[in-house]
Amino acid sequence: MGRLVRVPQYVGAIDVSIPGLEGVLGPGSGSSVQGADNYLERVAKYVPAEVIAFFIFINAILEQSLKTGGKGAMMAGFPVVTFATGALIAGMVLTPLFIWYVREEGDAWLTNAFVSTLAFPFWSYAIGAVAFAEYRDGNLAAMLLATFTVVSGLIAPRARRPKKRKDKDRDRDQRQERPVGAKERERSQLIEAAQL
Repeated sequence: MGRLVRVPQYVGAIDVSIPGLEGVLGPGSGSSVQGADNYLERVAKYVPAEVIAFFIFINAILEQSLKTGGKGAMMAGFPVVTFATGALIAGMVLTPLFIWYVREEGDAWLTNAFVSTLAFPFWSYAIGAVAFAEYRDGNLAAMLLATFTVVSGLIAPRARRPKKRKDKDRDRDQRQERPVGAKERERSQLIEAAQL
């Protein structure tokens, strides 16, 4: 299981015929989707855990400063709440960048980045981000996080349909149609590039 939600892949026709019931399943029932993450896997993979871990560390430092200095606490001449808001914004910017960084072939990283970036403020509010200190309500935080988590699992990437045979033939024909002398020009360009 990879870190990100996977894009489902269509598998070619599968023989699902049952003797005596050949026409019962209907047309198109022989193709299937493979490699798709189920609901619970998507819920788990949409949580931006690594960025939240970074944010928890920064938030703990800011929270301690706020506790010792009161509501008017300052760090380096700036209010602690300003740093907290900056950390919240930095976490939201880092989330899609991190998702992009850990992506692999076949991952639906755009979908994952979108949902994880939306999830970050919900998780920040739930863990008690200093940026939300004046608006913090534990019950509301729990309800918002639970609701978002349940809904996020419903967001699934669409499967990529394989190219139709006609499209493959057209692509092949376009590749084969070259102007006369194209191969000779390509060879001479390669030879000139090699001599440099």
